[in-house]
Amino acid sequence: MTTIEGDYLANAERIMHRAVHPSLVKRAQSWGSLVALLLVMGWIAVDLELTPETFLKGITRLGGFFASMWPPNDGGDLSRIMHALAQTFAMAFAGTAVAAIVSVPLGLLGAKTIVSLPPLHFAVRRVFDFFRGIPVLVWALILVSAFGMGPFGGVIALALADIPVLSKLYAEAFENIDPKQREGLKASGAGPIASLRYATLPQVLPVMASQGLFYLESNFRNAAVLGIVGAGGIGFELEERIKMFAFDQVVFIIVLYMICVAVLDTISGRLRSNLIN
Repeated sequence: MTTIEGDYLANAERIMHRAVHPSLVKRAQSWGSLVALLLVMGWIAVDLELTPETFLKGITRLGGFFASMWPPNDGGDLSRIMHALAQTFAMAFAGTAVAAIVSVPLGLLGAKTIVSLPPLHFAVRRVFDFFRGIPVLVWALILVSAFGMGPFGGVIALALADIPVLSKLYAEAFENIDPKQREGLKASGAGPIASLRYATLPQVLPVMASQGLFYLESNFRNAAVLGIVGAGGIGFELEERIKMFAFDQVVFIIVLYMICVAVLDTISGRLRSNLIN
């Protein structure tokens, strides 16, 4: 055995010994971490009242709810439910469209390859980060209080929640384009607007459209939640029937809504795949 091989074996034995027989300090640290984790989990369980009594009480009530859910029926309001579904989709579409349109110029400002002013780029990105922290439900509560009950507040809430996220995504899409096309147009004498129109936008539009379709799917689901706080749509119909304990109609609406979400997801997924490819 050579000296090098002997050194390798000695190092391997030392590493193996430490792994199999850790020191007293390391074992104390491991046990201390485990005890700390268990204490934190216990405190969380007590603070959130995660007790067996609470669980059993909830399960008993859920059993009663499930018993009253069958068979599902529309309660004679099928046309009203379909109108609410259409209104929910219209809210999602309008909110996404407004967000996508507003996000294009904001994305240009946030892209360092387009705007070469570092302070402006930094300020715009920080604004995106700040407003991304406000959930759509908070926007809806504020706007419904300001504009009153109805879909208008829901549309604006969806748009305001999506604008900072889409702006950031669009900015990253602008930054990841192939610069050779822009350089070629600039070398031929094209100005900034022509370079943007014929070199930058053709590269990013499929990606931007794909991201917009993805957020349309998400907003169709979010719009149902917004209806519960007064923004109209299918969420309002759900809340009304839950308050009346008409759980058979609640299940009917949920199943119908799930079918609509699945159809929209399938169509959107195929469109996004075609755009990217």
